[in-house]
Amino acid sequence: MKNTYNIVKNIIEKLTLENQTISFAESCTGGRIAVAFTAVPGASAILNGSCVTYSNEIKHLWLGVEDEVLDQYGAVSSQCVAQMLEGIQKLAKSNYAIAVSGIAGPSGGTELKPVGTVYIGLKTPFIQEVFHCNFSGSREEIQEQSTRFSIKKLEEILNI
Repeated sequence: MKNTYNIVKNIIEKLTLENQTISFAESCTGGRIAVAFTAVPGASAILNGSCVTYSNEIKHLWLGVEDEVLDQYGAVSSQCVAQMLEGIQKLAKSNYAIAVSGIAGPSGGTELKPVGTVYIGLKTPFIQEVFHCNFSGSREEIQEQSTRFSIKKLEEILNI
């Protein structure tokens, strides 16, 4: 199995060849996806930007997530992540986007949304999809699993 560095390297090479760009809106991953990309030479050719939008207020102000969505569904929801995707893609003027919001723990979980609940969205010129994930482990392990899942799903969508 390819490690994350090699997967990101392949994504960068493909998007560079296709003259495409990407951006990220991260909450519970705290910028880890952006770190994974900027660790690879050549990222500047495709990475337009990234936002760590941890608070609901910043999700709303920076990405345009509607207050009604946050009030009705919460930040950890497919509806919020879908709007995060739209917002970051518009803000960064990118072709591709990844957005993540979840509960990494150790606290913050509920019966309906336990620790490890993470929504991960990908937006391309062709599709937009939000995945509901249930990860387990420590806070760091949940963040790492969320980061790897995001990158792996992008790899699959790009058919690399």
